[in-house]
Amino acid sequence: MQALPDTLCYLNGEYTPVSKAKVSVLDRGFIFGDGIYEVVPVYGRKLFRFDEHMARLARSLASLSIDNPHSAEEWLERCRRLIAELPEEDQMIYIQVTRGVAVRDHAMTKGIAPTVFMMVNAMKLPSAETLKKGVACVTASDFRWERADIKSTSLLGNVLARQISVDAGATETILMRDGLLTEASSSNVWVVRGGTVFGSPKSKHVLEGIRYELIRELCEEEGIAYDLRPISEAELRGADELMLSSASKEVLPVTQLDAHKVGDGQPGPVFARLHAAYQRAKAAQSI
Repeated sequence: MQALPDTLCYLNGEYTPVSKAKVSVLDRGFIFGDGIYEVVPVYGRKLFRFDEHMARLARSLASLSIDNPHSAEEWLERCRRLIAELPEEDQMIYIQVTRGVAVRDHAMTKGIAPTVFMMVNAMKLPSAETLKKGVACVTASDFRWERADIKSTSLLGNVLARQISVDAGATETILMRDGLLTEASSSNVWVVRGGTVFGSPKSKHVLEGIRYELIRELCEEEGIAYDLRPISEAELRGADELMLSSASKEVLPVTQLDAHKVGDGQPGPVFARLHAAYQRAKAAQSI
């Protein structure tokens, strides 16, 4: 059995080891998955794209009609307190806000205090060998609920989708809905064709990853064309390059899709340029 981390966490105003943190079984996050979360990367003990993560957290809370329990300054103070607890320079801050504790009822309970939970773990980035070889992915129908744009703790669809790739020995499950690319189980997906980076347009079926805007900025910096538009399954399978992006993957090359090579089966030149630009951005835009 894998050992559970016992780092310091924050729960409803108190800092405590994870093993000591307790939440009521009537918390609506436990009963209904009625809550949202964010994952903020930390490089060299500095938070990366913190303002963007806070903006998305606020959007997700508003979508669920949950009041934001803290100001940006308060979130920042709590994040920095947790960062100081780990010896590792690169970390991941997990933030979760649920509607709170109430008698079980599907209707949104009014007037209760949100449950706020935060924890920190060491970041595990893709290895140099992984970046050199790329990763394998599989495809599946996007069977998740209709509001994938909300970063909700209701992640059963994503869990089931991710398990498809686990069972296949692959890194990710890339999802298609009505013949069009949406995203992967826990990543955004980028298609390179003719030197242009294409991504799925923002919609209720796609979580607007923080890297959406970052990839656009990096493409602009590198002089790479960037376009968000519907991407067909044929375009996905005929890509010159495929890439995943997320807080923990950064930007990651996909070199095999459903047991077939992507392009020439090697990480491509667009990935190489974007990965290098990403590393520069990490140092330049952290707080």
